[in-house]
Amino acid sequence: MRPVIPYVTAALLFGLGVYGVLRRRNAVLVLMAVELMLNAVNLILITADTTVRAVLPHGGQVFALFVIVLAAAEIGVGLAIVLQLYRMRTTVAVDTIPLSEQPEGQR
Repeated sequence: MRPVIPYVTAALLFGLGVYGVLRRRNAVLVLMAVELMLNAVNLILITADTTVRAVLPHGGQVFALFVIVLAAAEIGVGLAIVLQLYRMRTTVAVDTIPLSEQPEGQR
Protein backbone atom coordinates (compact mmCIF):
# COMPACT_ATOMS: atom_id res chain seq x y z
CA MET A 1 0.00 0.00 0.00
CA ARG A 2 1.27 3.44 -0.86
CA PRO A 3 0.52 5.84 1.98
CA VAL A 4 0.90 8.99 -0.11
CA ILE A 5 -2.82 9.75 -0.41
CA PRO A 6 -3.61 9.55 3.35
CA TYR A 7 -0.54 11.61 4.21
CA VAL A 8 -1.40 14.30 1.67
CA THR A 9 -5.02 14.32 2.85
CA ALA A 10 -3.88 14.66 6.46
CA ALA A 11 -1.54 17.50 5.52
CA LEU A 12 -4.35 19.31 3.73
CA LEU A 13 -6.70 18.81 6.69
CA PHE A 14 -4.07 20.05 9.10
CA GLY A 15 -3.31 23.07 6.92
CA LEU A 16 -7.02 23.87 6.70
CA GLY A 17 -7.25 23.61 10.49
CA VAL A 18 -4.30 25.96 10.98
CA TYR A 19 -5.87 28.42 8.57
CA GLY A 20 -9.14 28.21 10.51
CA VAL A 21 -7.41 28.84 13.85
CA LEU A 22 -5.47 31.82 12.51
CA ARG A 23 -8.21 33.49 10.47
CA ARG A 24 -11.50 32.85 12.27
CA ARG A 25 -13.01 35.34 14.69
CA ASN A 26 -15.73 33.13 16.14
CA ALA A 27 -14.59 30.97 19.09
CA VAL A 28 -16.80 28.04 18.08
CA LEU A 29 -15.25 27.96 14.61
CA VAL A 30 -11.79 28.07 16.18
CA LEU A 31 -12.71 25.00 18.24
CA MET A 32 -13.92 23.26 15.07
CA ALA A 33 -10.61 24.06 13.37
CA VAL A 34 -8.70 22.55 16.31
CA GLU A 35 -10.82 19.41 15.98
CA LEU A 36 -9.94 19.28 12.27
CA MET A 37 -6.25 19.39 13.16
CA LEU A 38 -6.70 16.60 15.71
CA ASN A 39 -8.47 14.46 13.11
CA ALA A 40 -5.57 15.02 10.71
CA VAL A 41 -3.18 13.77 13.39
CA ASN A 42 -5.40 10.71 13.90
CA LEU A 43 -5.25 9.99 10.17
CA ILE A 44 -1.46 10.18 10.24
CA LEU A 45 -1.25 7.91 13.29
CA ILE A 46 -3.49 5.25 11.76
CA THR A 47 -1.72 5.40 8.39
CA ALA A 48 1.69 5.14 10.01
CA ASP A 49 0.48 2.22 12.11
CA THR A 50 -0.67 0.28 9.05
CA THR A 51 2.38 1.02 6.89
CA VAL A 52 5.28 0.98 9.35
CA ARG A 53 5.77 -2.16 11.38
CA ALA A 54 6.92 -0.98 14.78
CA VAL A 55 7.85 -2.78 17.96
CA LEU A 56 4.46 -2.15 19.52
CA PRO A 57 1.57 -3.75 17.63
CA HIS A 58 -1.25 -1.30 16.92
CA GLY A 59 0.60 1.53 18.67
CA GLY A 60 -0.76 4.17 16.30
CA GLN A 61 -4.32 3.05 16.92
CA VAL A 62 -3.82 3.30 20.69
CA PHE A 63 -2.40 6.81 20.34
CA ALA A 64 -5.33 7.73 18.09
CA LEU A 65 -7.73 6.64 20.83
CA PHE A 66 -5.86 8.87 23.28
CA VAL A 67 -6.19 11.78 20.85
CA ILE A 68 -9.94 11.13 20.55
CA VAL A 69 -10.29 11.19 24.35
CA LEU A 70 -8.25 14.39 24.49
CA ALA A 71 -10.45 15.95 21.79
CA ALA A 72 -13.62 15.06 23.69
CA ALA A 73 -12.28 16.65 26.87
CA GLU A 74 -11.10 19.71 24.94
CA ILE A 75 -14.53 20.22 23.38
CA GLY A 76 -16.25 19.88 26.74
CA VAL A 77 -14.04 22.46 28.42
CA GLY A 78 -13.87 24.70 25.35
CA LEU A 79 -17.63 24.87 24.91
CA ALA A 80 -18.07 25.62 28.61
CA ILE A 81 -15.63 28.53 28.26
CA VAL A 82 -17.38 29.78 25.12
CA LEU A 83 -20.80 29.64 26.81
CA GLN A 84 -19.49 31.53 29.83
CA LEU A 85 -17.87 34.10 27.53
CA TYR A 86 -21.16 34.56 25.70
CA ARG A 87 -23.02 35.05 28.97
CA MET A 88 -20.53 37.66 30.17
CA ARG A 89 -19.89 39.60 26.93
CA THR A 90 -22.84 38.60 24.65
CA THR A 91 -20.36 37.82 21.88
CA VAL A 92 -18.02 34.97 21.01
CA ALA A 93 -15.74 37.02 18.75
CA VAL A 94 -12.18 36.16 19.69
CA ASP A 95 -10.67 39.53 18.78
CA THR A 96 -12.92 41.44 21.22
CA ILE A 97 -11.80 39.47 24.28
CA PRO A 98 -9.55 41.51 26.59
CA LEU A 99 -6.40 39.54 27.32
CA SER A 100 -5.43 41.43 30.47
CA GLU A 101 -7.25 42.91 33.43
CA GLN A 102 -7.63 46.69 33.39
CA PRO A 103 -7.41 48.70 36.60
CA GLU A 104 -10.67 50.07 37.95
CA GLY A 105 -9.81 53.68 37.12
CA GLN A 106 -9.26 53.05 33.40
CA ARG A 107 -12.63 51.49 32.56
